[in-house]
Amino acid sequence: MRLHNLSNVKGATHRRKRVGNGEGNGHGKTCGRGGKGQTARSGGGIRIGFEGGQMPIFRRLPIRGFNNKNFRVEYESVNVGELEKLDDSVTEVDRDALAVAGLVRLNDKPLKILGEGELTKALKIKADKFSGSAKEKIEKAGGEAIVAEA
Repeated sequence: MRLHNLSNVKGATHRRKRVGNGEGNGHGKTCGRGGKGQTARSGGGIRIGFEGGQMPIFRRLPIRGFNNKNFRVEYESVNVGELEKLDDSVTEVDRDALAVAGLVRLNDKPLKILGEGELTKALKIKADKFSGSAKEKIEKAGGEAIVAEA
């Protein structure tokens, strides 16, 4: 099975609606847009939530609660199982070494090492944060988990 062999199931595709081609097809004259006005014009229409000038419901209702979106910290994360795949010549792991290996991007996000997978190499790993299981696995393999100062 290849992408060029795939085809739609029967009934999945529809013919294009041909408007303005006479009254016989049901979409002639005003082409399904009704009579005059803003919505009949090309590019016309009103934005979502507009209520004809009346104060919209999303502005009438009070804001309640708290949203953490503006304050949350997003991490670049790497599992210890991925560190196992690093070249044997690598003994010290930091963001730059991981970026060279293609495991993280060089951006402003802090780096966190997570504990998924197994680690057999003794690596000296420098990151902003470690999960409990990751730190345990790194130290069990004879490595060192160093928390980088921000």
